[in-house]
Amino acid sequence: MTETTDRPAAGRAWSRPAQLVLGFAGAVLAGGTGLFLAAVFLHVAPANSVSRQYRDEVDGLVYPEFEQNWKLFAPNPLQQNVSVDARVRTAAPAGATRTGDWIGLTAQDIAAIGGNPAPSHVDQNLLRRAWDFYDGTHNPQDESPASPRGRLAEQYLKRIALQRIGREADGERVLEIQFRSTAVTVPPPSWSGEPAPAAPRVRELPWWPVADEDYRGLLG
Repeated sequence: MTETTDRPAAGRAWSRPAQLVLGFAGAVLAGGTGLFLAAVFLHVAPANSVSRQYRDEVDGLVYPEFEQNWKLFAPNPLQQNVSVDARVRTAAPAGATRTGDWIGLTAQDIAAIGGNPAPSHVDQNLLRRAWDFYDGTHNPQDESPASPRGRLAEQYLKRIALQRIGREADGERVLEIQFRSTAVTVPPPSWSGEPAPAAPRVRELPWWPVADEDYRGLLG
């Protein structure tokens, strides 16, 4: 009888094409990681010639998913809850128009975050940062742009809402959209002796027309 001995199978070497694919994938991954870290560094570093030249590209990568926001640790943390609503005007039968009810965009985000142990960064910050962007680039007296980036802020806010609402509401084509914000000051603790906060401040924006171009690139 011939005695046999169990031997471990010899290790299988990667083929040349497989090695090339793995090497290329590793190089792309390392390069992408390096570019991302460089963009974040330019975002948080003091303004310089490079960050000013590529500000739009850096902001496009960082906002809103990778925003660096330290207001929680600032001397004056946020003391207001701001909610954003939207409503649309649609093309009703016989050439008339119909104004819909207010849609709570912030309420939708809160509902998506509540009870979620790992909420999406988009649900937490996309709409909030879009409103901050608009608020920082417009005059609250007449809602006129106070910055060259004002029109961009309007388009950004509009597209976020249209992504959720769609091209039609109740089967009717969307013609215009309007936004409303409500700022409620967080009440102080009872032991502080501070006066009660003022009444909520409501801010309604003018109606903005909606065109096919506003839906370009949106999902749905």
